[in-house]
Amino acid sequence: MRMFTARRGGLLGVVTAALVVGAALPAAAAPGDGSAYGASANLTLLGAGAVTVGPLAPASTAGPTDNSVASAAVPNVLSVGAVTTSARLDELTGVVTARATTGDVTIGVFGLQNIITATAVEATCTATEAGNVGTTTLTNVSLGSRGAADASPAANTTIDLSGIASITLNEQIVNADGSLTVNAIHIRLLGGTLSSVGTGDVIIASATCGPAALPTPMASGVGLWISLGLLATAVVGAAVTASRRRARAAIVVPA
Repeated sequence: MRMFTARRGGLLGVVTAALVVGAALPAAAAPGDGSAYGASANLTLLGAGAVTVGPLAPASTAGPTDNSVASAAVPNVLSVGAVTTSARLDELTGVVTARATTGDVTIGVFGLQNIITATAVEATCTATEAGNVGTTTLTNVSLGSRGAADASPAANTTIDLSGIASITLNEQIVNADGSLTVNAIHIRLLGGTLSSVGTGDVIIASATCGPAALPTPMASGVGLWISLGLLATAVVGAAVTASRRRARAAIVVPA
């Protein structure tokens, strides 16, 4: 009887150990954040007052993860065509991806009419355990008298518009929380000059991501099923071993 009790205790020990291993695995980390929008404007214009647009078609990893608008326009400020955005978290890898694409862009603020036109403007941001990476893609972007913009401008390419405004292409901002914001086009009205048309900002295609989330641990999601499978294997194996030992002990050898 003592031998059976010991074997039973050994089996329970295997089960308990497996459960302790599973319980010791970390809980799932909070998802990495990601967001995107197609366009926004926050301006105070001389003779027109405050003008606020958007953010258009906002998306985030918290939902909605995809968004779109067909078009939007504010006279004497900007007009855009189709906007599509997405922000996704891959829970298995922890990778965060955010993207905003804005088509048929025209920006003109009173005295700065049609300072930018574009067929398409896209900002993307990807966060992995290795870090955050952002890109901007510009299709047929014209800067008026300053000519065409590069399709893939270097990060934080800045163009001065005679002290009235500045344009930053592929603006990349590392935020205090470790996330990265990519603004494909960012126009700032500077104010404070005799020729000023106002103050404020216009942003076309913005994506923010990161830092990346931890990969899904064994104790949740797909990992949970793996853990349960390993546990079941250990329990069944221990039970089979105990049964064989009992069978051998029950064999009577003649004197």
